[in-house]
Amino acid sequence: MPSANRVAIIRGIRTPFAKSGTHYAQLSALDLGKLVVSELVERTGINPNEVQELVFGNVIPSVKAPNIAREVVLGTGLPRSIPGYSICKACASSNQAITSAADLIYRGYADTVIAGGAESLSDIPILFSKNFSDALVAASKQKSVGGKLGAFRKMRPKDLAPDAPALAESTTGLTMGESAEKMAKENGIPREAQDKFALQSHLRAAGATASGRFKEEVMTVVVPPRYENVVETDNLVRGDTNLESLAKLRPVFDRKYGTITAGNASPLTDGAAAVLLMSEEKAKASGFKPIGYIRSYAYAGMDPFDQLLQGPVFALPIALQRAGIALKDIGVIEMHEAFAAQVLSNIQWIGSRKIAREKLGLSKPVGDIDPEKINRTGGSIALGHPFGATGSRIVTTVCNELQLTGEQYGLVTVCAAGGMGVAMVIERE
Repeated sequence: MPSANRVAIIRGIRTPFAKSGTHYAQLSALDLGKLVVSELVERTGINPNEVQELVFGNVIPSVKAPNIAREVVLGTGLPRSIPGYSICKACASSNQAITSAADLIYRGYADTVIAGGAESLSDIPILFSKNFSDALVAASKQKSVGGKLGAFRKMRPKDLAPDAPALAESTTGLTMGESAEKMAKENGIPREAQDKFALQSHLRAAGATASGRFKEEVMTVVVPPRYENVVETDNLVRGDTNLESLAKLRPVFDRKYGTITAGNASPLTDGAAAVLLMSEEKAKASGFKPIGYIRSYAYAGMDPFDQLLQGPVFALPIALQRAGIALKDIGVIEMHEAFAAQVLSNIQWIGSRKIAREKLGLSKPVGDIDPEKINRTGGSIALGHPFGATGSRIVTTVCNELQLTGEQYGLVTVCAAGGMGVAMVIERE
């Protein structure tokens, strides 16, 4: 994005992330989205009448509120004239929300947009068999009790069994964890390396929490409707864990030969996150001090039958080229941690001459990434991963780290289902 028309990130905020079924067990993604957007408006002091669009990511939508973005507008006291649209791009959903909002600003169609995402894995739709669904529809059309009961006469006990939600790829039939196991095996990522990376994530997240590092980007949630539970920090971080305890956990996806466990994978999580975006001109005229600017971004897709979660590797060189910089110029790196095996595989491929030549069409590797320098405040393994919100969390963290460290450029990468990935380059003033 040319410097003459930069898109500014004014501020980002998120709810504390919580293990599904705990703090937010009775809340929907919409509830969480309304909470975080209300807090963002309050903390920034933006005049709600100046917001021109709201873009929100959500991966598992509610059938009662399929367009969560518009429902957030209507449920937060924002002017009802503000349109809103929702995005699903798997784990990169709120990245897409942010870049779509940025494109509106870049083209001059808007100068103030809220973007983000929310997810509740505590509140997921439960489906029933086609026979049961057909019977319910048929019964709803009958006026008499006998007619309604008659609609179910062909039902069998097996038709009453719920169709449990699946996280498997419809194309490959493999779950994310099974795909990550495949990556670990093919790339030679040992269990010990995965556990060590997971431990680093937890210890760094615990340290950042204890130091107050997250105070600027994590709100306090007084959980409705009883308002008795006050949530101030993420409840998934295990600062007391160690390699010995992680090594005792059994593999989940390949119980005999696997290396991926509950300890080195991101957990099912509830949460929401949002950012306020403005044109640079609007921000400065309004007296706002941006925490970062979107320098460039790129999305990529790859064959999901190959290594499903390597999408960021394909997006990264494009984003760097568009930004006009090299990987060595990046001072702050945040990589989404779906699995420790996935992050370590991404790093391996990014630095591989063979991958550069055979898969990326490059004459040399993109560059080397030191695992010690990424995710300085922990990542999704420790903090949690609400599918629709993670990208917004990471963008906010990168911006705040740029401000704290004085580095000029930050990098965001997120892998996503379907063999997709995103890379974003963020810059400081």
